[in-house]
Amino acid sequence: MTEPRRYTTVLFDLFDTLVRFDRSRLPAVQVSGREVRSSVARLYPEVVAAFSGVTLEAFYEAVVWSYHEAERRRELDHREIPARDRFRLCYARLGFEAHQVPAGLTDRLLGIHMRCLAEAAEAMPGRQGLLAWLGRRYRLGVVSNFDYTPTVEYILAREAILDRFEAVVVSDAVGWRKPSAAIFEVAFRRLGVGPAECLFVGDRPELDVAGAKGVGMDVAWLNAEGAGFPDGLPAPDFTLGGLGDLPGVLERKKTA
Repeated sequence: MTEPRRYTTVLFDLFDTLVRFDRSRLPAVQVSGREVRSSVARLYPEVVAAFSGVTLEAFYEAVVWSYHEAERRRELDHREIPARDRFRLCYARLGFEAHQVPAGLTDRLLGIHMRCLAEAAEAMPGRQGLLAWLGRRYRLGVVSNFDYTPTVEYILAREAILDRFEAVVVSDAVGWRKPSAAIFEVAFRRLGVGPAECLFVGDRPELDVAGAKGVGMDVAWLNAEGAGFPDGLPAPDFTLGGLGDLPGVLERKKTA
């Protein structure tokens, strides 16, 4: 009989696991007669100052196109398209080549976009108490698919939980996104642990569950909506209705 695993480490997904992204908290802007919620509202003044003649509508269309194009490329092989590259796609869509982009523009846009996203991120229920409880018993880390590491760190710092984690691994720094094994392996190396001693907590079956199971980790699937688990994917070891369920799962695991 296989010995039950004894975890030393709990790794978390970020978005929709530790924090929820609420698009309604993004700034509002009128585009072609309709209200949209987007960082474009704050990015556009910087863009039109750099590229005179670019309309709000053209810039919004380029931003949306660059987002979908980056997603299309990511789905091909799980390589990350960093935020800087996505802005380059946006500039090209507007008809500007790299040498026409003023120095410092991309850095300013990244900073504005980061703050907009941080304002739209809100804590998941039970997170603070959970991390305090876990931190007395386990090593903690974050493994997140995102295109700009400073945004992840900014959100964690703003929520006063950055120092809870020994490792924060983000796909733009690694070059690969979940479910690729590469991003999980970076976390293992940084923490000096193996997959058998880690539990991964995440909400996406095709990214978090499949990816973590693929490298040999146990997985707790956060399923706050009570959805059915998709066919054809490796099943999670545990299912959580909320983060508050995790301590009970870990305590039962210890005594199993």
